[in-house]
Amino acid sequence: MLLYVLDSDGSSPGRQGFFMAVNARGEMRGSIGGGIMEHKFAELAKETLRILPARGPVIKTQFHDKKSAANQSGMICSGKQTILQYIVREPDRMAIRLLISSLEQEKNGVLQLSPSGISFNPAFPLFDYEFQYKNEEDWIYREKTGFKFKLSIIGGGHCALALSRLMRPMDFFIRVYEDRGQLYTLEENEAAHEKIIVNDYSELEKLLEPGPDHYVVIMTMGYRTDDIALKAILGKEFAYLGLLGSAFKTQKMIEEYRKEGIPVEWLERINAPAGIAVKSQTPEEIAVSIAAEIIHIKNKYR
Repeated sequence: MLLYVLDSDGSSPGRQGFFMAVNARGEMRGSIGGGIMEHKFAELAKETLRILPARGPVIKTQFHDKKSAANQSGMICSGKQTILQYIVREPDRMAIRLLISSLEQEKNGVLQLSPSGISFNPAFPLFDYEFQYKNEEDWIYREKTGFKFKLSIIGGGHCALALSRLMRPMDFFIRVYEDRGQLYTLEENEAAHEKIIVNDYSELEKLLEPGPDHYVVIMTMGYRTDDIALKAILGKEFAYLGLLGSAFKTQKMIEEYRKEGIPVEWLERINAPAGIAVKSQTPEEIAVSIAAEIIHIKNKYR
């Protein structure tokens, strides 16, 4: 059985797009928010598969409030979530194969769930999630599959390695750009999906496409290469643009750019120094501070 959060509201622990799969032996993968609610639905799925494998899809709304008159989830975090219980059927096999193939090729597509079953469209979606509901016989849920975000790390050193490892599970397609060949930290970086050697960081002008789902962190080996990288993407709009370095170095760069006449409104969008202020020292701590800042911006503005 596939358990899918079709919609959510308020402080619900299970957000739209959360999902898990449960088989008749009770084996499971994924999550719909955890806690007593998830345990309840997992046990229900196991029991349903054991005694009633032919049942059609069921939609249930759960309220995370013990004062609710009905459909209490058993949790008190407030909010609500709408959960689909869907028993995967033989006719769904082809759509699932197409979805898996698309994911393996790191492409985007559209997963669709409805009373008629599971379908998959390899076309590029214009949305992340869409849910329309009239009644249990007339509803549709669509979701963008594949990576929803891009993270470009400029520089392949120790901090880039730590940040790649930390961001890998977070639905980001990670590219690392480096101008030094045979750099051992780049060779060790198995978390990045793609590693690109450039002759010069000025090539980023053509390599980095702007966009609301594109996050960029500049962390090259020094001031000169940071400057080349920043000027290569001058004027481009990203969801996040961070510059690693000390407060003194980064503010000095920004001030020099102001004097050169670079538009202030663009300079103000640079997170310099990158990362939240936690007095980070090691590459791992620096990666945590930058990841936290990226997540904050991603979730605040979506």
